Amino acid sequence: MTHVTLRSEFETLIDPYAPVGQVGTGFDFTEGPIWHPVDHYLLFSDMPGDVRRRWDARRGVVEVKRPANKCNGMTYDAELNLIVCEHATSSLIRERPDGRREVLASHFGGQELNSPNDVCVHSSGAIYFSDPWYGRMPVYGVERPRQLGFQGVYRVVPGSEPQLVVERNLFDQPNGLCFSPDEKLLYVNDTVQALIRVFDVAADGSLGNARVFASGIKSELEPGLPDGMKCDQHGNVWVTAPGGVWVYSPRGELLGKVRVPELVANLAWGGPDFRMLYLTATHSVYAIPTKTGPRHEPYMSGKRGGAGASSSAAAPILTDGEMRLDPQRCAMIILDLQNDVVMDGGAFAESGAPVHARQQNVIENVRRLAEVARGRGVAIIHVWFVVEPGAPGVTLNAPLFEGLVDSKALVRGSWGAAPVSGLEPRPGDFVVEKMRMSAWEGTKLETILKATGRDMIINTGAWTNMSVEHTARTGADKGYFMIVPEDCCSTMNADWHNASVNFAMQNVAVVTKAETVIRALG
Repeated sequence: MTHVTLRSEFETLIDPYAPVGQVGTGFDFTEGPIWHPVDHYLLFSDMPGDVRRRWDARRGVVEVKRPANKCNGMTYDAELNLIVCEHATSSLIRERPDGRREVLASHFGGQELNSPNDVCVHSSGAIYFSDPWYGRMPVYGVERPRQLGFQGVYRVVPGSEPQLVVERNLFDQPNGLCFSPDEKLLYVNDTVQALIRVFDVAADGSLGNARVFASGIKSELEPGLPDGMKCDQHGNVWVTAPGGVWVYSPRGELLGKVRVPELVANLAWGGPDFRMLYLTATHSVYAIPTKTGPRHEPYMSGKRGGAGASSSAAAPILTDGEMRLDPQRCAMIILDLQNDVVMDGGAFAESGAPVHARQQNVIENVRRLAEVARGRGVAIIHVWFVVEPGAPGVTLNAPLFEGLVDSKALVRGSWGAAPVSGLEPRPGDFVVEKMRMSAWEGTKLETILKATGRDMIINTGAWTNMSVEHTARTGADKGYFMIVPEDCCSTMNADWHNASVNFAMQNVAVVTKAETVIRALG
């Protein structure tokens, strides 16, 4: 089956000949796909059959819950509790891994909700869900009168009452909804009106400035209407539609169409690297490889019960040459980029370090990467080698430390100890001081990482074969994922640099380039 390219950007997201693989069939009507990021399986619902199933590559399809209260949309929260829209109970439910069941929302203004249909979770922990009345129809729910006189979209913070966040009569049947990558926008589609609306998300979680993002999502020739919807890492919107899935750019331009043999109800990315798009269709579930992945959602960090990242949490993975990194798990370390180290006139200028730093364009590359990283929410940690006058406490057990003392280098308060121009700390950055090669030895680095929940380290700075390499080795031993953009590092000369990045660090870090890291951060 050939997918339909309408704009060239479409083929950067998916191969036009990407195979459509059937992973299971024989169901009544499948919905609600969601991928478990730690245990690597797909959950999906079958509303008419009143059953929930799971699929993984080892066991195939197995039944996990019957009856399932005609469940529809599902997702996870940041602690990997399952959030479920139930048609039969008109409720939004949280199921904890130990089986405990909690009702998050069931009424609004003293009246029963219609039937929660689809759901997404904001990084704040607030949950947004749509409430059409499909679950009060036969087959897809339990036929019964409606109590509310409208179909809304709600925001609920667990433990509080749901808040209506759209005008009561704006939607006929609100259905799929998803956030943009930066969570500044919420997209909500309407199955009856065959369109997608977009809202601005305010700091308090309310929605405003409603406008139509895309319309006319229907066809007289093929079945299919807006239903499930997801946003990818680049801000493109993927929505079920006639013939399969239509893909819109962040500007609302229709880029192309993913063709599927059956009417598609919903979609979700999964797989170890979140590059497999799973689609729940009428009687089957399909899987299609893509070149892009989803916008990062809170559950994708793979944490259970508020604890640290699981040992099975997704590592930085290269797929088809593209890396994906969760900015909320990342810290960027800027090591030893101080005047004495890499500047002409510095204490170590005769080592060749300033020349190699220029050859690597290391100051500008690190500055640019840090600027992007800050904007994505990455923790920036400056690590400086600083000694007091006379270098008390510095042992003379290695030529490196002997040279430091003899050169009277990196003395607190001196020009030589200061960061190079352009790499000064910004508000919100951290500063760590050390007196050894590794950023870990005798410092507060790990305290900062633990406190901020960071387990992926973008390792940049001076002395590739010493400070950078030692920091990468120790970080790997401690269980951190180490990423080294080699064009953000420099040392005395290219030979020492290449020996480190091409050999020594290959088994302890992902060695890459600044531009790859920038793309990976979304």
